[in-house]
Amino acid sequence: MLDAGTRTGLTAAQVAERVAAGRANTQTQPSSRSLGDILRENIFTLFNGILTACFLAVVLLGDLRDGFFFGIVVVNALIGIVQEYRAKRVLDRAALLAAPHSRVRRDGDVATVALEDVVIDDLLVLRPGDQIPADALVVESTGLSLDESMLTGESDPVFKDADAPLLSGSHVVTGTGIALVTAVGADSYASRLTSEIRKHSLVRSELREATNRILVYLSWILGPLIVVTLIGRVLTYGGFSEIFVDARWRRALVDAVAAVVGMIPEGLVLLTSLAFGVAAIQLATKKVLVQELAAVEVLARVDVLCLDKTGTLTTGELALHGTEVVGAAAPDGKQLAETALAAFGSDEAGNATSGLLGSRFRSDRFGVARRIPFSSATKYSALTMTVDDEESSWVLGAPERVLEAHPVALARATELAATGLRTLALARAVDPLPDDVHRPLTGVRVEPALLVLLAETLRPEARDTLRYFREQTVRVVVMSGDNPVTVAAIARELELEGAAVDASTLTSDDALAEALDTASVLGRVSPDQKRTAVRLLKERGRTVAMTGDGVNDAMAVKDADLGIAMGTGTAATKAVSRVVLLDDRFDRLPDVLASGRRVIANVERVSNIFLAKTTYGILLALVSAILLWPFPFLPRQLTLVSTLAIGIPSFFLALAPNKRIYTPGVLGRVLRYSVPTGLIAGVTAIVAYAPLHRSIPLHEARSVTTVALFCVSLWILCVLTRPLTGMRWLLLVAVAAAFALVCLIPFTASFFEMHLKADGALAWGIAIGAVGAVGVELFYRFAKSRSLVFDRL
Repeated sequence: MLDAGTRTGLTAAQVAERVAAGRANTQTQPSSRSLGDILRENIFTLFNGILTACFLAVVLLGDLRDGFFFGIVVVNALIGIVQEYRAKRVLDRAALLAAPHSRVRRDGDVATVALEDVVIDDLLVLRPGDQIPADALVVESTGLSLDESMLTGESDPVFKDADAPLLSGSHVVTGTGIALVTAVGADSYASRLTSEIRKHSLVRSELREATNRILVYLSWILGPLIVVTLIGRVLTYGGFSEIFVDARWRRALVDAVAAVVGMIPEGLVLLTSLAFGVAAIQLATKKVLVQELAAVEVLARVDVLCLDKTGTLTTGELALHGTEVVGAAAPDGKQLAETALAAFGSDEAGNATSGLLGSRFRSDRFGVARRIPFSSATKYSALTMTVDDEESSWVLGAPERVLEAHPVALARATELAATGLRTLALARAVDPLPDDVHRPLTGVRVEPALLVLLAETLRPEARDTLRYFREQTVRVVVMSGDNPVTVAAIARELELEGAAVDASTLTSDDALAEALDTASVLGRVSPDQKRTAVRLLKERGRTVAMTGDGVNDAMAVKDADLGIAMGTGTAATKAVSRVVLLDDRFDRLPDVLASGRRVIANVERVSNIFLAKTTYGILLALVSAILLWPFPFLPRQLTLVSTLAIGIPSFFLALAPNKRIYTPGVLGRVLRYSVPTGLIAGVTAIVAYAPLHRSIPLHEARSVTTVALFCVSLWILCVLTRPLTGMRWLLLVAVAAAFALVCLIPFTASFFEMHLKADGALAWGIAIGAVGAVGVELFYRFAKSRSLVFDRL
């Protein structure tokens, strides 16, 4: 209780003193990432710098037509910036405190102040509907109960007596009270949790990691290669003393740009982002919001899916399954007991169970003289009612509390709970009810009357969805705060196999880890245990997805490889998740899995084409520099081959249906195909170019070499499009026809410097290109016979 000196609250001077000392409820968490950081990370990269330098060289000293490659740099940077800035805004909006004002007592009066104006030692005046703005301690309580479900996972209101702690972010459900503020701003529970939530992290993507590793490998060799290329260009065009004669240095520079552009798979990252983006758009039409593009890939790799029961496997709504008489009831005992249930259901301030009883049991015979509201601490509610001038007291609550002295009735309640039903025990009190509304029933004798049986409504799609994941070798683990017996019964009904464990008995990480090895159902799981379980599973090399809706789930959802939030969940949980099921439908997850598999399989397919290009680009740069040849291509000619044989087909292939089950080792499989085929393509171009560049004009030799490179590149594409369906045949024919038209139409032939004549040189180029295509085909057949690569494409 407050003494007379402190009942009036803080004075204006005391408030000013605390504000000056920085002890106000100001939320000062920094932004997750600054816009400058996002711009720097997406613009100032090694490859952007190299390609930008090449583009500037072409613009200033060469032909702008050779600078088309720079468009990919711009688009790729924009995609990254937009995606990460969108994620930054979502994280910055993640806040648990939504109440704009609070009521405090100052100078003896109740005042309404803004959230940030609450200071340490303020007296909060609480009433139903208020949100707790800062951590506090109850000093006066009149039936005060709070909803802490979004913080702790406790679904029932928690009654608060004097000296009980209040967590910022919880809501007042019933009663009134006064609380003393004990922590504000960054020190409060909600702020600490929000700070954890707002820490930026990217979802782990194997495709992104493989691409980055490729770029790292290239960065190690690109510097020396550029130096070798530049020196080779200088020596090719007469050495340092002669290169500035007749603008030879311009030709050397264009050659160097062509060599560098040929080595960089500039479209690979762009195509990966586009594939992710298209998948995200398709999922959005199915009410699935993808908050980070790479998340569509992750579910394809998930091998453990952690679920909450309520809201995922069940609708979260209870239905009255029935009642069962227990004990030696009088002839009219059941009728009187049902009248008592009607009295419990008539409580307008009651919880969801009261509302359920009120919809089924109705009576106008009773009058309620006293009520003891339900408390999560005592696990019961009680009332005294009058029926036909006869007064009786009744208790309704958890069987283990109400029927403690009646083992036979308690055993029956436990037996029913094992079938998946939630049971409440109704008993008539023989002794007077406790004077203290939150005192346990210890010492109060009761006579069992009824067992009230409640059933959770299973989601109709849950069984089929779980069966689908089981067929896809994804292990499902149910983590619930409910009784493990009840959760296990529901899991059995859904054909989910495995033992059930009471997590409240697991007092160490080792015990929890051991339970995770064998159990598919964990009951009485605390929020901290959920987060620990995710960590333990990840430490064992598992890829973990976690679903959740409340703030208590937020950190586990954030720590998982793939966090999945329900659309009706809290803003904080949705902010840290990678995927949001907007309509709360668990059966949307197979669509996400299918999209992820399509993306990861198709991007792996097209990565082979891009890295084959990088391989032959490196080979051509080295050979031409060492042999002091003019580079075999102009930049625009490489762009032509890359666009028709790589870029455009890759876009269609990346969006094609693909149900291949994910297999680890993307990078290894890609390198096993792309390096040999890239070497074949590079050798094809060298063989075609070698006898021509001195015997015919250079521009004709380059044109013929471009034809040879296109032929072998087209066959690399042909192998990767198999099995060849009608649409894929059409794609190959269209690409070949487009290249032929470019060579035949005067404008496009002039633009791409394709100077071709129907002579022996062209026949040589086509023949060598055909030999290169045969080489690719033979390698394909050899690798397939050894089951090295292509059985998984």
